[in-house]
This record gives sequence, C-alpha cells and structure tokens, in this order.
Amino acid sequence: MSKQSLISLKDVFPGVVDDFFTPWSDWFRRNNFFNHDTVPALNVSDEKDRYKITVAAPGLEKSDFDVDVDDNVLTISASSEKEHEENEKKYRRREYSYSSFSRTLTLPSDVKTDAIEAHYDKGILTLELPKNKDGEERVEKKVAVK
Repeated sequence: MSKQSLISLKDVFPGVVDDFFTPWSDWFRRNNFFNHDTVPALNVSDEKDRYKITVAAPGLEKSDFDVDVDDNVLTISASSEKEHEENEKKYRRREYSYSSFSRTLTLPSDVKTDAIEAHYDKGILTLELPKNKDGEERVEKKVAVK
C-alpha cells in the first residue's frame, strides 16, 4: 500500500487509521470501557403524606449503608468489601472486591427529618420521608437501615 492510499483512507475514514495504531489500553480508557458509573439510580416520588426514595443497590447488606440527614441534606452512601479465597492442591486463588457510592439530596422544607425510615430488601433501599406540618422544627439524624 502506498503512502498516498494511506492518506486517502485517513481522509475517508477519519480516526480509523489512528485508532488502529493506538495502543489498546488508550482505546479502552478513551472509550470508558472500564469506567462504568457505579452510582445507582434512584427514584423519588411525592405522595400525599410523604416522599418515597428507592435506590437499586443489589449485592449489598443492610450494614453496608449509611443514611444521614444534616442541615436539610440527605446523604445515602454505601461501601462493601469482599474477599474470596480458594486453596487447592495445585493452585491458590484470592480475589478482592470493593465498591462504594454516595448520593446527596437537598430535602424539601416540608420533610419531617426526625421520622425518616429506611428499609433494605432484595437489593432495593427504600427511604420514607414523612412530610411535616407547618412550623415543625427540622433536626439532624442518622437513619438506621432496617
């Protein structure tokens, strides 16, 4: 292939020739192949007497979560560390995994912060935030996940 035909290819398919000669590690990094977003999605619904937040977070335990309310801000975070080891006669395998996330939400002024409840079941964290009556004071609180 002549140099002229290579230039023509590059003009017709911009980036293809460069991508072909780029080390794979650069390609994976540039295309976010391994950089998946680990923050779970959440749903918020406004019901008559409360707000309800659901977070899809499978594979975690209740004890992995921290839910805090401080100065009108709700923080939902979790971290999990796991270790797996196999010892056989001919090999030894040891694997570690660590995951964490944190979501922070500013609460509406009508949330009764001292009555927030959290439940974790089958991979779904559900928070129930009762609405307060006018004039009730807001407080800081660490919410226990049940």
